[in-house]
Amino acid sequence: MFTGIVEELGEVAAIEPATDSAVLRLRGPLVVSDATHGASISVNGVCLTVVDSDAESFSVDVMAETLHRSSLGSLAVGDPVNLERAMPADGRFGGHIVQGHVDGTAVLLTREPGDRWEVLTFDLPPALARYVVEKGSITVDGVSLTVSAVTDDTFSVSLIPTTLALTTLGRRRPGDRVNLEVDVIAKYVERLNRASQEEDKTDE
Repeated sequence: MFTGIVEELGEVAAIEPATDSAVLRLRGPLVVSDATHGASISVNGVCLTVVDSDAESFSVDVMAETLHRSSLGSLAVGDPVNLERAMPADGRFGGHIVQGHVDGTAVLLTREPGDRWEVLTFDLPPALARYVVEKGSITVDGVSLTVSAVTDDTFSVSLIPTTLALTTLGRRRPGDRVNLEVDVIAKYVERLNRASQEEDKTDE
């Protein structure tokens, strides 16, 4: 489990493509400092397993489904990536509950600069729209953010200088694709409500 607080802006060091998978080598001295084989690290919001590491970088296997369902398939050598280690049991929550399971992707539509911040607006996939609410939590490329505005087919987030400087979101341009993970609590509530409604119909 993660919190959506990016620990390090890493970099893609190498990509080894295969028929239906790929091995990514990622540079991230901080997150790899205590990484062991089998450790979980979030890469742009995708929970991946460390298969090899040294003092500066680590390797992960990425299956075809992950490549297709996330933006990882479009990464190139030299691209920056948001990195976060799995949260320890005694760790402090700085963001919200993030599983590292991407629900879908979105495209950055506009950037609106403010005095010291920016408002980024993304398209909102229809299948995820019901989980996104104003002032609610959403994970964009592994970054825990608060939804500042939402319409039927878009949502916006307001980014402070720290987020702009220390994550990939400061470098995203209109047309770029990002990974989305909606609030898991919303999905559980939906599931429980559906089960309750089905039970009520059975009792009628």
